[in-house]
Amino acid sequence: MKTMTCKQLGGACDQTFNANTFDEIAKMVSMHAREKVQQGDAAHIEAMNDMRSKMTSREAANAWMNEKRNAFNSLPD
Repeated sequence: MKTMTCKQLGGACDQTFNANTFDEIAKMVSMHAREKVQQGDAAHIEAMNDMRSKMTSREAANAWMNEKRNAFNSLPD
């Protein structure tokens, strides 16, 4: 099991998430971020807007995902 923070996955806070796979942790952080945005959390809204601005194409989105996946894979269990 590996641990990453919201910030490590492009978010705005230090809340930690634990998962066995990158896809699992990405889903958890995505749900967390959506909840925070719905609650009007300014820092998470800013992080979401920043992330969206970086994903201007499918290639950019894939590169971002690969970077985060590699970071997850490099963590110790």
